[in-house]
Amino acid sequence: AATTITYRGRSAIRDVGKALGLSLDTVGALAGTLAGRYGGDAFCDADLRGIGLDPKAPGLRRAVRLARALIGFPRHLSQHVGGFVISRGPLSELVPIANAAMPGRTVIEWNKDDLDALGLLKVDVLGLGMLTCLRKAFALIARHHGRALDLATVPAEDAATYDMLCAADSIGVFQVESRAQMSMLPRLKPRTFYDLVIEVAIVRPGPIQGDMVHPYLRRRNGTESVHYPSPELERVLGKTLGVPLFQEQAMRIAVVAAGFSPGEADALRRAMAAWRRPGMIDGFHDKLVEGMVANGYARGFAERCFRQILGFGEYGFPESHAASFALLAYVSAWLKRHYPAAFTCALLNSQPMGFYAPAQLVRDAREHGVEVRAADVNASGWDCALESDGGMALRLGFRQVKGLKQAEIGRLVANRGAGYARVDDLARRAGLSPATLARLARADAFRSLGLDRRQAAWAVGGADTAPLPLFAARLPAPEPAIRLPKMGLGEHVAEDYATTRLSLKRHPVAFVREGLEADGVVPAGALAGIANGARITVAGLVTIRQRPATARGVIFVTLEDETGVANLVVRAGVFERFRRPLLAARLLAATGRIERDGLVIHVVAERLADLTPRLRALTEPEAGAPAADAPLYVRPADPALEAHSRDFR
Repeated sequence: AATTITYRGRSAIRDVGKALGLSLDTVGALAGTLAGRYGGDAFCDADLRGIGLDPKAPGLRRAVRLARALIGFPRHLSQHVGGFVISRGPLSELVPIANAAMPGRTVIEWNKDDLDALGLLKVDVLGLGMLTCLRKAFALIARHHGRALDLATVPAEDAATYDMLCAADSIGVFQVESRAQMSMLPRLKPRTFYDLVIEVAIVRPGPIQGDMVHPYLRRRNGTESVHYPSPELERVLGKTLGVPLFQEQAMRIAVVAAGFSPGEADALRRAMAAWRRPGMIDGFHDKLVEGMVANGYARGFAERCFRQILGFGEYGFPESHAASFALLAYVSAWLKRHYPAAFTCALLNSQPMGFYAPAQLVRDAREHGVEVRAADVNASGWDCALESDGGMALRLGFRQVKGLKQAEIGRLVANRGAGYARVDDLARRAGLSPATLARLARADAFRSLGLDRRQAAWAVGGADTAPLPLFAARLPAPEPAIRLPKMGLGEHVAEDYATTRLSLKRHPVAFVREGLEADGVVPAGALAGIANGARITVAGLVTIRQRPATARGVIFVTLEDETGVANLVVRAGVFERFRRPLLAARLLAATGRIERDGLVIHVVAERLADLTPRLRALTEPEAGAPAADAPLYVRPADPALEAHSRDFR
């Protein structure tokens, strides 16, 4: 089945900019002013002036007007993930079918929602990256720990796993790693599997919009009494303390309290499932409310039930779906708690997936005691791997290095043998291109050859990759000694992020900590000891910007420094005042007040500042370091060539 992809702000301005001949810099700047989904408020005059453009310029006004008009219009047909259609006869006699981009794959040219309206049988098969991750984790555990596990044999109801989840230690864990879920975990405090079923389901637009979250938490914590208007509804809502959290419960309420027939209840289910087509549930208002009143329920209670059911129109879970997801959440949490190295390795080898970038996954693994080793030409393959010499360590693979090709890394590994001793030897045996050698050098992957990043780049530049000659009258003249300037630690970290998007050497914010402390900036790791309501300033690398549709314009931002993470809440008014630094900054400072709810700590931002220019300190010479203090480096002669020449001299 197909799905219609519509224009949003960024895609609209990029296509319009190309059509009108705007410069790539201008189009990129315009796209950078957007956050989340925008309609008519996209590209306001304040945004344009903030990036140095004149809102009154005729060409720019035309581009903005056309981009605004395009938002929401169909852009192209894409393949609906996991959806396929079954028919009694040949499908080509019912619907138009086109070849998809993938060889041997076809796609129906009609939108998936139109297929549903026509009554064609469409089955969705959900594809989850976490299933791939779990399979790889189980294989690593079997290989390195000798323990055979699968979804059915992971020990159930493990107290240590629930302790970890109650502390919101859930980075990488399926479904409960988002900011909202990590805020909910310490409040809901899951101690059983069914608690996880509720945890997975409750942080959804449906329960949030239907005002189900806070009543459930109050009843769970004993601050609100649980009351059931009838024994029938107690049987329906008993497991969720009188609050309908699942689609099945809404259907059963309609049947037992409002007199719906099974067919009418199924129609209600379809309306709840059509969460991208709002308004379909409204048609059930009169029948549900009047039916409940006729059966003796108070009108106010009936209206409240309908409002809760109405929330499912913004996306809510069936209980069976939540239970399946909860199983994957529990298993992934159990692996994180008991086999963190294998779990992180599997996560990295299953990217792209999940909520966090590899840098955050690696940082979290190191905080959990996992030794992480850099990618190296004599130790790494394409995938990340576990090494068990003196303890279980995680070796990064070359999949983390930008621009490398899996086929070339396959040749590097296949021809490695007992190991590479020199760059020339590696280049000849593995048949790597000069560009790949340069990328490996820039990624600091020649440490096992005794070469740091700069020495490796020099060696690669002069590497002789030609086959050895059959006869050689004499050895080539040795290169003169070269004194290479020492590369500072900050430069290494900057290059690590440029090539692998993470660094094992040091966190970038550590290099500017002295200046931040002089400005009164509090490290993220110190927030737990600051009183609720205190006004502070934090700063860090921006790792996540999130603007949920249910948050009424609030943006959630995660900052990371060398001590941990700080979670910001940026309300709509603050966002409008500080839009540019929020969207553009790599190093962001936020001034605001601490808001604490148990273990959950947020900084409610009042002011934002872009401190990205301070990151230039990473590439500045370190204080007291001479400009060229590295030892003399001479590219060594090739021992294979030397032996060859000696034999035929």
